[in-house]
Amino acid sequence: MGRRKFSREFKLEAVRLIKDRGVSVAQASRDLDIHENVLRKWIAAFGADPQHAFPGHGQMKPEQLEIDRLRK
Repeated sequence: MGRRKFSREFKLEAVRLIKDRGVSVAQASRDLDIHENVLRKWIAAFGADPQHAFPGHGQMKPEQLEIDRLRK
């Protein structure tokens, strides 16, 4: 079985479910069929940089783009 991929919108909705609606991580984990640690990682990523959280496959945060540009 391959690794599951989740859209940015799905991740944001999962984080909102916990943050805004007060659902526990354990309950959200069961409801969404996602491991608790994955949800905790998404919450941490959103908390660190809500605007640029979950950039998507093949896309980078602006800071990472600048680092890559400077390396070249």
